[in-house]
Amino acid sequence: MIQNMADIAMEARANAYAPYSGFSVGAALRTGSGKIYTGCNVENASFSLTICAERNAVFQAIAAGERSFRTLAIIGGKTDQDAENIPCIPCGACLQVLAEFCGSDFPILLADGVHMLSEFLPKRFGLDEDK
Repeated sequence: MIQNMADIAMEARANAYAPYSGFSVGAALRTGSGKIYTGCNVENASFSLTICAERNAVFQAIAAGERSFRTLAIIGGKTDQDAENIPCIPCGACLQVLAEFCGSDFPILLADGVHMLSEFLPKRFGLDEDK
């Protein structure tokens, strides 16, 4: 199942719009209901309006009424080979969005294996500090 998530993220990466950085990212988010939502990064000339693949997938799931997430796969890089071999670690904004809905032990699949949310965001904050 984990490799399947990486394959789905790689497929989502193909839809990325990254003319400025050339760094395409795809994400696949499995929800508590078992449904998978995908996202890709979408860049903009006004860089602050760019959206990351991870947030794109989370926001699509939220818009569909999902609130429980099981795992996230992220694949990114300038080439397919880079995307398959070099981990694409989520940015701080994406990590904080994940922390809003996921516990510290939420699994994130990268090219080098599975990591927990707490590895990347050890000092999370939010309404429910005990997640």
